[in-house]
Amino acid sequence: MTNPWRGDVALVINGERQIMRLTLGALASLEAELEVGSLVDLVERFESTAFSVADVLALLRAGLQGGGCALTPQDLANADIEGGPMGAARAAAELLARAFVVPDPA
Repeated sequence: MTNPWRGDVALVINGERQIMRLTLGALASLEAELEVGSLVDLVERFESTAFSVADVLALLRAGLQGGGCALTPQDLANADIEGGPMGAARAAAELLARAFVVPDPA
């Protein structure tokens, strides 16, 4: 079950539901991998739609790592993601948003 207060986002990969979340460690790894100077730079990169497919995969990998999933980068790159590339991009955007926005209690 996903917990939006914890920043959880669900994504179905190879037919299995995975829970992703961006922990501080996952965010630090993501900053280093994407070579951004700060969390603000990272968010702006995605908000400006100047991101690449590699950026989306990096964000998903960080979220999966934070959620305890041990898919390798190669496994994720070759995975069947429910919703295809658009589903992956939507999940990545939701993951980033939930890391920095308190959910609506309604």
